[in-house]
Amino acid sequence: MNAITHHSATVRAAADIDTSRWRTDDERWDAVTHRDRDADGAFFYAVRTTGVFCRPSCASRQPRRENVAFFTDAAAARAAGYRDCKRCQPGGLPRELDIVARACAALDADPQQRLTLAQLSDAVHVSPFHLQRLFKRVVGVSPRQYQAAQRGAALRDALQGGADVTRATLDAGFGSPSRMYDSAPAELGMAPSAYRRKGAGLTVRYASAPTSLGFVLVAATDKGICKIGFGDDTALLIDELRGEFANAELREDAGRLEPFIAQIDAYLNGTRQRFDLPLDIASTAFKQRVWDALRRIPYGETRSYSQIAEAVGSPRAVRAVASACATNPVALAIPCHRVVQKGGALAGYRWGLPRKAALLDNEAQHADGASDGDAPRRNASRTDADSHDSQLDHAA
Repeated sequence: MNAITHHSATVRAAADIDTSRWRTDDERWDAVTHRDRDADGAFFYAVRTTGVFCRPSCASRQPRRENVAFFTDAAAARAAGYRDCKRCQPGGLPRELDIVARACAALDADPQQRLTLAQLSDAVHVSPFHLQRLFKRVVGVSPRQYQAAQRGAALRDALQGGADVTRATLDAGFGSPSRMYDSAPAELGMAPSAYRRKGAGLTVRYASAPTSLGFVLVAATDKGICKIGFGDDTALLIDELRGEFANAELREDAGRLEPFIAQIDAYLNGTRQRFDLPLDIASTAFKQRVWDALRRIPYGETRSYSQIAEAVGSPRAVRAVASACATNPVALAIPCHRVVQKGGALAGYRWGLPRKAALLDNEAQHADGASDGDAPRRNASRTDADSHDSQLDHAA
């Protein structure tokens, strides 16, 4: 499911605060004194001398500490006799989320309509520049990219419902078939006609092999690698592949995929630090930005989810970054295992936390060991990959 296809889900994700950062009154008071916007929604503070309760980021004059009480939600503050602050309006969504929610609602009202940034900013009564920055920070993509994702979702729904490509194109608001064919593959991951047939007509070749992390399965279309996955059972890996490409023709072809499996084996043995693999994977604009950022993390290093969010220009889209990592279809080639929690703890990994820990330990051990000879190997493997690209392009 596209991470930006429904505005309410986006706003809920943006508003879902990690309250563990403000468990004690001292931590909460520190957030109030710094007017920490990240704490909005995690708790509220009330002032005994005024009878008002506020968000931590409220711009009102700060009270004395001895006059402040803390509450986990607005209902509890009201039950204690406090009234809502008129300035920060703690009973509703934070103002920024409210603006974005209204903008998404305007875009969702008629997915076929192409609203310009100026038209959208008029609808929510903020400047175009402010709306662009705010929307991208909260949702993770621009209003234009959001509209494109909505059209892509409408196209998927129409094709899955059995509509022909021409009708689905018009109903989704693309305007013309040529415009649709230019942009739709990024959303669908394949030609619209192939998507309508749920992959029928595609040939996906695959091979599996034992590794130090269990079995690896590598699959490729004629354009490039579409899946790299790890598991404890080859049959389960093949079943998963079959589910993802339900009506495609699957062919086991160890010979054609051996060069790619050899790269994976060399990486796991510590004799390779980079991959040269032609990829054929579907992505939204935001996922592509995240995956590009992951590939820039140096071998042997890690980044936090919040650092990746900042790197792609959407510092508040931490959950969207985590979702992009979780839906990465090609283990190692896109190194989502190098993303950890802010404190360094391991977070989820599609192929299991023990494999993530093993990968990071392996990289830490070999981070300096292959620096001298890695460049020649990368050049050689580039030649191998280019040669194999040609084989994929001219597959029988």
